[in-house]
Amino acid sequence: METGEEFGPWLARQLKLAGRTQAELAEELQLTRAAVSAWITGRSTPRPTVMADIAKALGTDLGTVHTRTTDTQAGLPITWYHRPGYPDGGRDLGNAAAFAFDADVQVLARETCQNSLDERLTENGRPVRVRYTLHELTGKTLDAFREAILWNDLFPHYSAVSEGAGNQKVGRVVDAGVRDMYEKGRLLLLRIDDYNASGLTGDDYGDGRFAAVVRRQLESLKSSHGAGGSYGLGKATLWATSALGLVLINSTLSVPHEGRTERRVVGRLELPWRQVDGRAYAGPAWFGRPDPDSPGAEVVRSWWADEEIVDRLHLARDNDEPGTSFLVVGAHDIASLVSDSESEDDGQDDDHEDTRDLEKMHGRLVAALGRDFWAAMTGGGNRLPLLEVSVRSLRNGDVVVAEEQVDPTREQPSRTRALRAYYEGATVDRLTEAGQVAARTVPLKLPLSGGAFGTLGTHQAVLLVTEAMGDKDGDKDQVHSLRGNRMTVKRAGVSRLPVGTNPFQAVLLVGEAAGESVPFAKEAEEFLRAAEPPEHDRWGQTEELSLRWSPSAYRRINTLTHEVNSAVREIVARPRRTKAEGGEALRKALTVRAKPKAKVPTGPVVPVLDALDATVGEAGEWQITAEVTVPRGDEIVPMVPVAQLDVRSGGRPRLDWAELVAVEGCEVQDGVLHFPPGTRRATFRGATDVTSHPVKTALTRLVVELRAGKGE
Repeated sequence: METGEEFGPWLARQLKLAGRTQAELAEELQLTRAAVSAWITGRSTPRPTVMADIAKALGTDLGTVHTRTTDTQAGLPITWYHRPGYPDGGRDLGNAAAFAFDADVQVLARETCQNSLDERLTENGRPVRVRYTLHELTGKTLDAFREAILWNDLFPHYSAVSEGAGNQKVGRVVDAGVRDMYEKGRLLLLRIDDYNASGLTGDDYGDGRFAAVVRRQLESLKSSHGAGGSYGLGKATLWATSALGLVLINSTLSVPHEGRTERRVVGRLELPWRQVDGRAYAGPAWFGRPDPDSPGAEVVRSWWADEEIVDRLHLARDNDEPGTSFLVVGAHDIASLVSDSESEDDGQDDDHEDTRDLEKMHGRLVAALGRDFWAAMTGGGNRLPLLEVSVRSLRNGDVVVAEEQVDPTREQPSRTRALRAYYEGATVDRLTEAGQVAARTVPLKLPLSGGAFGTLGTHQAVLLVTEAMGDKDGDKDQVHSLRGNRMTVKRAGVSRLPVGTNPFQAVLLVGEAAGESVPFAKEAEEFLRAAEPPEHDRWGQTEELSLRWSPSAYRRINTLTHEVNSAVREIVARPRRTKAEGGEALRKALTVRAKPKAKVPTGPVVPVLDALDATVGEAGEWQITAEVTVPRGDEIVPMVPVAQLDVRSGGRPRLDWAELVAVEGCEVQDGVLHFPPGTRRATFRGATDVTSHPVKTALTRLVVELRAGKGE
């Protein structure tokens, strides 16, 4: 028979939960207090016949006393604990960490899947398996779930938040979430399960994974070089994606706590400051069993739930493999809401609309996971995949969209082919045939820490380039950069590509992604991890990078980018044909009638913007390289380059130039392009001023125009 916790600590906790003393138990069992004390201290264990009497005294069955894998149901019940308002009158109107991310299921997928990757158990060599489940509840199923989470106890707090919703963002979101549930009679759950992961180990209050996720903010316990997270912000996306601010958790631990591992359950609610029945509450609340060691047994902690409870909470896991299940209650997707509001009513009934919403969110999850984690799901040679991911959609337990395994070869075919070829040693130096993968090493010179002058060493990153396969890879001519956990960190285009370049895709492997045995791989991981912002979507200047290395350390990354772009251009450039290869022979074989020379117009001529290459820089600025065509004429009109953001309606916001320089065939004076007489083509470069951007650059599109006069 499976046994869990040691008998003594287990019995001591049951007495606390039941509010009973050792003396009271001894009296009921007609034994001495010394006998009960000996059990609790571990000096002895009760005889089998006494075990039955103990079970009766605790109001439980004999099997529970023998196995001790769960608490008895006697004593303090499962309840909600709301943190009291601060004695000094301070008010928190929401969790600031949640504002670092949008309420977007694709953002949630990126952050949560990264966390699961970082918590993968590496000893067995198997990947971490992550499953996303969209589950819509209606009717009796919804009523049963609300009863399980003690909704009637929560409702007064939601009502208090709704009353003050007009003054705060969090309140408005929560108010909309509650109204949506009642008006539409449905509630959407989004569940993330991972297997072969660490689980939420450690004490409820002490240092450990459990406290870092459930009790604290801005705490990251990830210390490995290849870990993706470092700010402790990623978990906030769970609560940000819940319109009700509510997340339930069921964890199976890789390291026993209190002698057991399965069904460690807790819930956390994030609401703003509120007043209920004349009492002020600070914000967060927890769902669990009252801690008898807290004053008045008011504070709750996690508890070891039975199978019936986790079923009612929609938290039952597939097996006893370590990992954690997070249930986002009232999941909402801002991107889907925006697209729905922009689409016209197609006359479908509510059921069809609900199904379409589920299918849309399902598709967005699959797309995001394939885009950001294709490399972690790819193996080859002696390198195994780190990750397996699937998505499914249900309504009241019935399948709406069958479970779909995210396939990197379908989502990112070209990049997957490139990475697999590298793992299998099947790369070439130059692309000469379709399907080949070219590999080059690119140096990253690592600085000394602490602002010291000099170079620690040179890490050789690996660049892979292959031809693009249709439109399946998304944007063409892109470099996906990644490090140890193989999540795509940076996506960027390559500027100044040769004319006529065939579409390609490129992958940059840095740090441990290039190989753990590559010199300075761990140091490169540490350096680049410090160069990532909380979104983990680029490498550049950060406060941590400046403090640990120097304010100019980011230039090493800029140099790496320059080296990568140069290597890509060299790989994809088509070799020049000699005369014997067709140029001269083709000219002799063809008869071309000479066109009469065009008459040169008199008067001013206006240059025209002919080609534009734009990328987003490390600091979030738009970087452009533009080519200008100049008609023949006696006088060339000076032109002003104007950068604007593309919008669906209204005037386009204008951006300022931080830098505007001439490259060829023109001069720049006070932001105006001047062209020497006889110029036919010109090139200039520019970079926008980030302080003039009204919104985040990654969410915008750029329009560049050439205007005469003062550019107005």
